[in-house]
Amino acid sequence: MTIAQLRTYTINKGQLEDWLDVFHSEVVPRIEDAGMKVESIWVNQDRTQFIWIRSFGDSYNNVETMEAAFYSSDWWKANVDRVRSHIAHRNVVQIEAA
Repeated sequence: MTIAQLRTYTINKGQLEDWLDVFHSEVVPRIEDAGMKVESIWVNQDRTQFIWIRSFGDSYNNVETMEAAFYSSDWWKANVDRVRSHIAHRNVVQIEAA
């Protein structure tokens, strides 16, 4: 069983291309450094929403540990405001493989 999150972000108007660049070049490497995996990435047809799945392996305990590693990192603390400035709204749903 794989534990994951389905994450949907509404991106501020006119910022999707910049968001994609920041996400791929800066956020993904730090997510992977914390032990998480980016399973897949999409944008909706209107290019207003960014949808992705982040996985944590096979234990709910991994979620807390890996998220703590990411969110307590010096990089995140220094960049959280810049990264989140692209996002108007976030929706996160915990999911598991069936």
